[in-house]
Amino acid sequence: MLVRFFFDLRAAGVPVSLTEFLSLLQALEARVASCSAEEFYWLARLALVKDERHFDRFDRVFAQHFEGAERLFEKILAEVPAEWLKQLAERVLSEEERRKIESLGSWDALLETLRKRLAEQKERHEGGNKWIGTGGTSPYGSGGYNPEGVRIGDAGKRQRRAVKVWESREYRNFDDQREIGTRNLKVALRRLRKFARQGAADELDLGGTIDATARNAGWLDLKLRPERRNTIKVLLLLDVGGSMEDHVRVCEELFSAARSEFRHLEYFYFHNFIYEGLWKDNRRRHTERTSTLQMLRTFNADYRVIFVGDATMSPYEIVQPGGSVEHWNEEAGSVWMQRVAAHFPYLVWLNPEPEERWDWTPSIRVTQDLIAGRMFPLTLDGLDRATAALRRKQITP
Repeated sequence: MLVRFFFDLRAAGVPVSLTEFLSLLQALEARVASCSAEEFYWLARLALVKDERHFDRFDRVFAQHFEGAERLFEKILAEVPAEWLKQLAERVLSEEERRKIESLGSWDALLETLRKRLAEQKERHEGGNKWIGTGGTSPYGSGGYNPEGVRIGDAGKRQRRAVKVWESREYRNFDDQREIGTRNLKVALRRLRKFARQGAADELDLGGTIDATARNAGWLDLKLRPERRNTIKVLLLLDVGGSMEDHVRVCEELFSAARSEFRHLEYFYFHNFIYEGLWKDNRRRHTERTSTLQMLRTFNADYRVIFVGDATMSPYEIVQPGGSVEHWNEEAGSVWMQRVAAHFPYLVWLNPEPEERWDWTPSIRVTQDLIAGRMFPLTLDGLDRATAALRRKQITP
């Protein structure tokens, strides 16, 4: 099993050496990791992966290769993890039951009620409709259902109804080496390219050399010219985590295609909507951030800006100060989007959600209004329309 795992990693592009594989076997023989799938994962990643850029590929191969292996570990240990005992099965409600559950009605009411619950609650609760708990219909907790609430904890399947999330979540970077299915995306992106000869004259001009030599009575007269380069500059702003987990593959394909097609490409990540900070590495997003104002000062107005995200969230996250699900933002996301749109006249938003669903999602409609309707589906047809829009200014400062 481990030998095949070794070759699967190499096939996926993780540069694992035989020495590293033998180190893993020695560590297992020394029982560095006990009968725990999680401990084995960390040990294997430590022994086999020497560059954090390959963490994502390692995770995908590990998940595929050892699918179901955790049940083997559980059988060996003959015990159920304690956290399993603390969670109830996800509560399944009918549509009629869901309609009976009402939201608290406003952003301020939701947060004020949360403050009261935190002050009053003294013990753990499950399956209720008031306290912070699991598996119920309270606006606070996880693993249950409420049309508008604050998710606290990480239990149960997500209903994607939270307007605030009280937990530390980890996202992974998009893989810029993914090639499966990117060919058509590359073809579509090429329509945006614009070539010009810039820089030092260091490329042989064959036609000019032949002409000059002929005019010089056959004496060789070399002519040089600047290299022909793609002068289009692209800034990618990528939504990551949450509901975007459903669209990771197509976003990776777009990211990989853009990296190969544009010489001048910059990118940043955000979650759900743009606020005062962006980041380049999801593993360091809490410690290494770039101010959005700094981004606006760094990149001039001739950059083509492409937002990629499903724009599916609570409208509070866009229009309300403090609306971000992960932190308290002093200014509303809509204010930051207006600044970005005013600075970059060439701007579009690519949405991986099917276009027929957009009218039923209030946050998508709000986002479209903020960018003057320049939202397009993340399909080949949508990408064609987006690249056409990026050739002309439609958002005026």
